[in-house]
Amino acid sequence: MSQEKKDKSLKIVAYILILTGIITVLYWILFFLGITKSSDEPIYLAFEHSFPAADAWMAACAIMAGIGLLKEKSWGYLFTLLTSSSLIFLGLMDVLFNIENRMYLNMTSEMIIETIINILCLTFGPFLIPFIWSKHKEYISSK
Repeated sequence: MSQEKKDKSLKIVAYILILTGIITVLYWILFFLGITKSSDEPIYLAFEHSFPAADAWMAACAIMAGIGLLKEKSWGYLFTLLTSSSLIFLGLMDVLFNIENRMYLNMTSEMIIETIINILCLTFGPFLIPFIWSKHKEYISSK
């Protein structure tokens, strides 16, 4: 694979990371405006209200990762791994809650959005680990 293609894949991932962070912030704005709530059940609302700090951490890591990768800084790789781990953790917490509370049985448009978020967390997060680790090895060997 040419160096140009390698750099292109890293840039695409960097932009996706930044977009992930921005979309996460927008999601919470919409949530607190009552637009993306999947349920008005007290248990769901209590559960969701426990996520903003963790999601803020993930979003900050994702934005830092994207910026770091675009600037070709070593800390971009670290923040990508932090983002990956955060996505996996958040996705697993959400999926387990949704299964235990049968949230997936009521597929409203909001729940479809939640399900898509779960799928993205549990696919993009694991994808990032081997992807960024191999890119980090290339980065180290080029220095």
